Amino acid sequence: MKVTVGISGGVDSAVAAHLLIKAGHQVSGLTMTLGREGDEEAVEDSKRTASRLGIPLDVVDLSSDWKENVIDYIKSSYLSGETPNPCVRCNETVKFSLLPRAAFARGAGFFATGHYARVKDGIVYRAVDHAKDQSYFLYRVEKEILQKTLFPLGDLTKAEVRQIAAACGIEVAEKGDSQDFCGGDVQSMVGAEERRGDIVTLDGKVLGSHGGFWRYTVGKRKGLGIGGGTPYYVVELDAERNRVIVGTRENCFITNFEISDVVGEDFSQGKEYQIKVRSAGEPKGSVTVEKLEGNRLLVDCKDGINAVAPGQSAVFYDGDRVVFGGIISKGYKCLCYNTKL
Repeated sequence: MKVTVGISGGVDSAVAAHLLIKAGHQVSGLTMTLGREGDEEAVEDSKRTASRLGIPLDVVDLSSDWKENVIDYIKSSYLSGETPNPCVRCNETVKFSLLPRAAFARGAGFFATGHYARVKDGIVYRAVDHAKDQSYFLYRVEKEILQKTLFPLGDLTKAEVRQIAAACGIEVAEKGDSQDFCGGDVQSMVGAEERRGDIVTLDGKVLGSHGGFWRYTVGKRKGLGIGGGTPYYVVELDAERNRVIVGTRENCFITNFEISDVVGEDFSQGKEYQIKVRSAGEPKGSVTVEKLEGNRLLVDCKDGINAVAPGQSAVFYDGDRVVFGGIISKGYKCLCYNTKL
């Protein structure tokens, strides 16, 4: 079977390729450049990895597509008062769209990647290594692509992957995981001039000032610059009035919010699901949904969820299976602030 592996220059994709070669597949590599800092180093690492594995490697330039689909989206999201989710967006539009299609155009029957997830019949499941699981980022990937994508690391832990890499002499065995998506801070990425505004409490009391609401995210505590005393957290970003609204930790917990642009229709009203509103951590349980007009759902979290940020993804699980997901909507605060937790 002809399989093309998305080679990133890191240990995960290298081990994924190694395992497929060991399984007897005809393997090639494909890496992409995105016009960002570090591309050259990553390509050189990918070339060394491919050479060590004895497989051919092609390089495809997706920089213009990445800028249009990811960078422009990040900028517009921040400036509208939302918190974007770059990895979800990139996986949907580039990494699990344009890249595998480039592989198929080169004759591959399947695409493979070093992501930590499992896929069965086009349905995403959590990886065995829950600490490294990336299923949250894959809920928007087309089912047709997932049906032709292999995830060789889904049943392995990160420690096992590094052991395999070291045993077969892969040079990037101890290379650290990438932590930064785009490089640079939010201010330089958005490119907007400093815009002074107020930091206010939920009842409108001014506590301080900021240089741009887009520098903050819901749930943020550090760096507010409003002195000691009561610890405050960001609970809302008011882009229209250029305000950062803060409250106590209890104000960050909500029991109801809306999501839009829902992907996946395999869900039932009244059934309890687990939910993740950010990639880190375990899914939270006891969540139900109610269908609203349009492609929207009302989410009921009876135990409360902390720091629900508009623009981020809410992904719903039934055990390890990803059932559906959507984008957290602005204006959810009017539904219910839970101040009793």
